[in-house]
Amino acid sequence: MLVPVLLLAQMQMCGVYQALGPEVFSQLVRGVSIGKLKTYQVYERFKLRARLVKLNSESLRKAQARFWARIESGEEDFATDLSQVFLLSHLDMIVDILNFLEIPNEQGFFDKDLKAEQYLTPGWQERVFEHFSEKYRREILLFYINHLDWELNKTDNVFLPAA
Repeated sequence: MLVPVLLLAQMQMCGVYQALGPEVFSQLVRGVSIGKLKTYQVYERFKLRARLVKLNSESLRKAQARFWARIESGEEDFATDLSQVFLLSHLDMIVDILNFLEIPNEQGFFDKDLKAEQYLTPGWQERVFEHFSEKYRREILLFYINHLDWELNKTDNVFLPAA
């Protein structure tokens, strides 16, 4: 059975955002692709979860402070939905990274029972960051590296390379 790479244990998402900080969060919100949300049929669900009457780039930008307040208050369900929105908006990057790490996947999705040890060898975060830092925005790259680490390794550490 295949599970989307986008899933993360709910109790950890607010912590990921908080560790990355409000500036990274703001950039993640700005990188949302409304078209991809519609393609993957999460547009309406997220619009409701985000408590927005209209979901577009402007309404997202205006809602950033409210979204951050919800993250700081620990709304894990919202944080999880938001992570799916961010990652669906950058699915090409996910496929590139999974292929680089040689993690078997089908267009960004992998088996939920995948054993990560053989793919996520020591130093993998640094290798991924260095390899893709010229191709993808720093914010989404850092978010996905940390997301993948939590999903597969269940780690409590946050990867933040020197700026």
